[in-house]
Amino acid sequence: MVVRTQCKGRGITGLHVGVNNVRRYFPKDISVIELQLDHLQIQCGLRPEFWNGEPDIFDPRLCAWLEARHMHGRCTRSPVPLAMIPSGQNAFKLQPVERRIHRQNRIEAVQGHAA
Repeated sequence: MVVRTQCKGRGITGLHVGVNNVRRYFPKDISVIELQLDHLQIQCGLRPEFWNGEPDIFDPRLCAWLEARHMHGRCTRSPVPLAMIPSGQNAFKLQPVERRIHRQNRIEAVQGHAA
């Protein structure tokens, strides 16, 4: 699944997962997921709002990793797309999206809105 960074100010950066991805990949009975960030593995809590229209993940360690690796230490209004790949039960690997895949997803999204 493709997710996007979400910056609410310096030091408050997380992931916007999207409502459809939440329905598809996140059972309502879980409160914690594991994220593999390069060599680092962390557990992130999911707030109840995650399933009720606020499909965002915020964690200080995730924030530091996102800002250092993908946002170069600055909060930007332009979200960065990332691949969140299931890697086990309630576990995901986060990695950059290949440009080709991201471009194809954008084309499909535009075509879907035109239909």
